[in-house]
Amino acid sequence: MDAIFTNDFYYLGLIVLFPLIGALINGLFGSKLPSKLVDFVACGAMLLAFMTSILSVLIFSRSQEPMLTYTAYQWIYTGSFNADIAFLLDPLSSVMILIITGVGFLIHLYSTSYMSEDPGKWKYFTYLNLFVFAMLLLVLGKNLLVTFIGWEGVGACSYLLIGFWYSDDEKAAAGQKAFIVNRVGDFAFILGIILLYTETGTFDYVELHQMATNAATAAKLAPIALPVVLLIFVGCTGKSAQIPLYTWLPDAMAGPTPVSALIHAATMVTSGVFLLSRLNGLVTLTFEAMWVIAIIGALTAFFAATIALVQNDIKKVLAYSTVSQLGYMFLAIGVGSFTGAVFHLMTHAFFKALLFLGSGSVIHAMGGEQDIRKMGGLKKWMPVTSKTFLIGCIAIAGVPFFSGFFSKDLILWNAWSNTHVFQIQGAFEGLPTIESLTNTVLPAVESQAMLEVATPTFIIHHLVFVLGLLTALMTAFYMFRLYFLTFEGECRADEDTKAHLHESPVAITIPLSVLAVLSVVGGWTGWPHVVSYWFKDNQKVADGMLAFEHWLAPVFETSMTYRIVNRFGEHYKPYEWASMGFGTTAAILGISLAFIFYIKRPDLPGRIVESVGALYKVLEDKYKIDEIYDIAFVNRTVDAGKVSYGFDRNILDGVLVNGVGFFANAFGQILRYLQGGDVQKYATYIVLAIVMAFFALT
Repeated sequence: MDAIFTNDFYYLGLIVLFPLIGALINGLFGSKLPSKLVDFVACGAMLLAFMTSILSVLIFSRSQEPMLTYTAYQWIYTGSFNADIAFLLDPLSSVMILIITGVGFLIHLYSTSYMSEDPGKWKYFTYLNLFVFAMLLLVLGKNLLVTFIGWEGVGACSYLLIGFWYSDDEKAAAGQKAFIVNRVGDFAFILGIILLYTETGTFDYVELHQMATNAATAAKLAPIALPVVLLIFVGCTGKSAQIPLYTWLPDAMAGPTPVSALIHAATMVTSGVFLLSRLNGLVTLTFEAMWVIAIIGALTAFFAATIALVQNDIKKVLAYSTVSQLGYMFLAIGVGSFTGAVFHLMTHAFFKALLFLGSGSVIHAMGGEQDIRKMGGLKKWMPVTSKTFLIGCIAIAGVPFFSGFFSKDLILWNAWSNTHVFQIQGAFEGLPTIESLTNTVLPAVESQAMLEVATPTFIIHHLVFVLGLLTALMTAFYMFRLYFLTFEGECRADEDTKAHLHESPVAITIPLSVLAVLSVVGGWTGWPHVVSYWFKDNQKVADGMLAFEHWLAPVFETSMTYRIVNRFGEHYKPYEWASMGFGTTAAILGISLAFIFYIKRPDLPGRIVESVGALYKVLEDKYKIDEIYDIAFVNRTVDAGKVSYGFDRNILDGVLVNGVGFFANAFGQILRYLQGGDVQKYATYIVLAIVMAFFALT
């Protein structure tokens, strides 16, 4: 057993390999294999990856090692530039692989029924396995290059999956849009990692973190931290659908519903959150970048929530909800709550996968209909789907004791109470504690330099807290608007649709039930600190209630931010109680308003729309951001293409290529006249040439 704790932990290679093998088998032979065997290969590969992930995390938790690594291939060794295909298992990547493989397996299982009648099912499962393979590369990569391979891999697979039904021009265009928009962010990402390597000479995460958290080397990194973090963050806004590169995600609903669940819950959209969390040491070197991240995250959360309020397509509501919740995660990173960001990433994976798969169950029963105005009363025919969907709505709304409450509360509390005081290993004796920070940092608070940082931080934190709270209110409202219009009241479907309404098969309801349980208990590893404080006399229970925070502490402790309460002393409990109170009030108020509007007084929404018609139209048109982008960028790119085409056709081809051809042809005609075959003319030409040469020389 001792040998397994070396830097040759090959289980990591197996986790990545299983989905790739599944993709290769179905990709090469799937068209000839029986449908059930295609299902078995795809789901079996995911189940093996999930079981190996569980085993790996258990081994890691008992190893007493800070991380386990595996070098699969010695890739590039050129001068001072070295890079391996290597994998890293630590508390952060362990959380990610369990989410990706666990939720991914449930989505694969769901797909066996959802895609059962599709003739291209073997291709679908090939792409789905390949997508998971790329995502595992991204999160397990030990260096930025391996992560970048996975980063580009999920982008390519998302294009294939979103545009899976490519015979439909609209769906094909959605896949292209996702691919192209992500290229914009990826270009900035490439520039960021090149700049980082130029200054540090390494892509390795462990080495980069050591440089960023060591007093001797942090000073060298500090001057480039701002541009590097902002460039990488632009890449993250593409993958994780933040302002201004969020527009691809709502259109990604064109793909099969399980694809939406995989992309928007457990995999691609969380890439940016994971990457900034992985680079937490570098991120906390620049206050300015964290301010930008917090503001963009909060604005995205609020902005997307306002659009979700008026959407009538069941999947579009969930799409804008995803954009909004991702904004919450970036808000958390911006205020230094890396644990809160990853915690919300996990709980969001549970309830958002549940909601997307639940919407797929509804769409399946409704014969493809996605307009919630044509639904209603479906709980009569779909009891399992309706109950599990309700649990997902309660969780995302942030109702106490459901998973979303715990992660949302942590983010809001940290937004209100955190300040950016990062530890630099070596700056203080040993690992800095609260007391050492009090003694060491407190005098600096009074200095002008510290005030210049503290003042905008104070303003920004309170601003994003308010935006986060308003977003929580709107989230509770639009999610229960969705639930009430879909499952409650009278059924508004036509008679033919009503005749075919039914509950989904077991392959669909089992994943829904499992995810519903996780949507309840998934947050119980991160209770509020004030609650765990009640059990301070039983340290084991208290630690268990904060298990998620303790698990991630080794990743974030050297770049952690501290709560600004009592000048870096023990956290001020009223802050957390107040934050919880505000968050819970927002959830209850949002649910109550939705109940009044769509159950008790269903006439109210129409009357309100009439009174604020212009505002409603703006929200319904999604602020016309897509149209603005079309005018400003897409159409200008098309115009540039037309100019380029005209230049190529008329100048390059017309003048240069055809002109050269014309002169060559004309010269050839002259030579042809001279080469007529008459020997006497040849003699005459020779004599004339000699005479001309003679006069020229004399």
